[in-house]
Amino acid sequence: MNILVRMTGAFQGSLFGWSEEATLGPLGQAVRRTVLDHGAWVDVRPGWITGADALFERLLEVVPWHAERRHMYDRMVDVPRLLKFYGEDEPLPDPLLVEAKAALDAHYGDELGEPFRTAGMCLYRDGRDSVAWHGDTIGRGSSEDTMVAIVSVGTPRPLLLRPRGGGPALRHEVGHGDLLVMGGSCQRTWEHAVPKTTRPTGPRISVQFRPRGVR
Repeated sequence: MNILVRMTGAFQGSLFGWSEEATLGPLGQAVRRTVLDHGAWVDVRPGWITGADALFERLLEVVPWHAERRHMYDRMVDVPRLLKFYGEDEPLPDPLLVEAKAALDAHYGDELGEPFRTAGMCLYRDGRDSVAWHGDTIGRGSSEDTMVAIVSVGTPRPLLLRPRGGGPALRHEVGHGDLLVMGGSCQRTWEHAVPKTTRPTGPRISVQFRPRGVR
């Protein structure tokens, strides 16, 4: 069975998201930073990609999406989303993602002190696909300040942030070319999640750019 078949919500493009060519807007002053507790912060650049719906359609077609199973709670369970990880030596699947990575390196290079190296990709097919509360703490993120830059295309979904261990959550609706960057101590002092929803919702693709040694 085609693993993409279970997309029960029809994809509805943005009124501003469709064009023949997807293009990046500027970063700079268009990026809005929210300073969080414990040395963490989050940047948001709404609508960074113009024509993001065209990019979504290309990625849906060309990325070799696959399902995974993981050991949780003493049993093997299906990961509730489709995945693809692009390592340092693996070419990205679309020229605009190469351009996006270069733009992120230019904007955040001085603050991060190194380039983004990898790109993890997730396909949330409908409201049943999700990711539980977590921080990217496999590797250096468990002990060092770092950054994870997320580009979202497709139907917006809530991305929630809360202090590690619980507390009031911040909510960002991301999709249609939005950029969200978690920085500082965010991966080890805060958690993020994309919750399930029973509301009909179309698919979303998340592209997570990370430095070397952060997962």
